Amino acid sequence: MAHRHTQGRAVGVDIGGSGIKGAPVDLAAGELAADRIRIETPQPATPDAVAAVVAQIVGQCPEGPVGVTFPAVIQHGVARTAANVDKAWIDTDVEALLRGATGRAVTVVNDADAAGLAEARWGAARDVDGVVIVTTLGTGIGSALLLDGDLVPNTELGHIEVDGHDAETRAADSAREREDLSWEQWAKRLQRYYEALERLFWPDLFVVGGGVSKKHEKFLPLLELRTPIVPALLRNNAGIVGAAALAAERAA
Repeated sequence: MAHRHTQGRAVGVDIGGSGIKGAPVDLAAGELAADRIRIETPQPATPDAVAAVVAQIVGQCPEGPVGVTFPAVIQHGVARTAANVDKAWIDTDVEALLRGATGRAVTVVNDADAAGLAEARWGAARDVDGVVIVTTLGTGIGSALLLDGDLVPNTELGHIEVDGHDAETRAADSAREREDLSWEQWAKRLQRYYEALERLFWPDLFVVGGGVSKKHEKFLPLLELRTPIVPALLRNNAGIVGAAALAAERAA
């Protein structure tokens, strides 16, 4: 299944804590088909307020299915958690809400899962069979788990326990900055983290994303793992592209 590549057009929208961004996506190329539209996330970021912004963005995009990333666990279209958005989202059927607001077919996916799917379709994990784990090193650690190019949604692998700690509290990029760690010191923590994932999942490939992945040559060569580990190829638009791909695949 890793060889499936979606064709055509869909719209991707990325809901973040500070901004909501969207654009039509060329699914043959895995790239934005027009300039990204960005609107500040309303404060408070309640369901109705955010839905109105999503409708405004989608209204400026061509017809087609809409994929939306959301910073939460999304089970069958329903938000089960709420990070950086209003707690009123918890147990909200986000897909139904956004379908009503936009009048379009809407697929909602966790933000890390959307970025991971984009890496599997067009990025560092393209055409890789077997088990791929995509991790984003940032404020926390986001994760996406793929099997033969298919997403296993809502993994929270940043929260596994390593050496008695919630992994992301010690191995996220924010921990490196907060504790002023050298690349070597931080790499030791990453080593422990990725070793733990290896023992649990026996992956065929690790892909490392997040802003710090631009400096991958400073820390990835310091890791000694049995699994190949490579930097992500898609940058800020991975969420938009991955969400659009998922929406198109569901509509197909």
